[in-house]
Amino acid sequence: MTSYAEYVEQIEKLQSLAEAARKNEIDDAIKKIKELMQLHGVTVDDLSSARTAKATKVKGTVAAQFKNPESGETWTGRGRAPRWLDGKDREQFRIKK
Repeated sequence: MTSYAEYVEQIEKLQSLAEAARKNEIDDAIKKIKELMQLHGVTVDDLSSARTAKATKVKGTVAAQFKNPESGETWTGRGRAPRWLDGKDREQFRIKK
């Protein structure tokens, strides 16, 4: 029967083998990447260029459609209606263009 100490020793050996294999695979990957970059004329600067950045969507403002003549408050007609419109005909507060 295998003892705990022997298992620990085997684990350490396997971990060192795994680390060595990992380093070899990384070295191979770097070599392949360098070859592809040279073949296609790609530089490190090309990899971090702004071409890969997503364009940001510009949000515009919406003109007010309703105005409270007493306070001057306005409402665009979007979202929850303000309290000053509760129970009233909205058309009488509509801003004429």
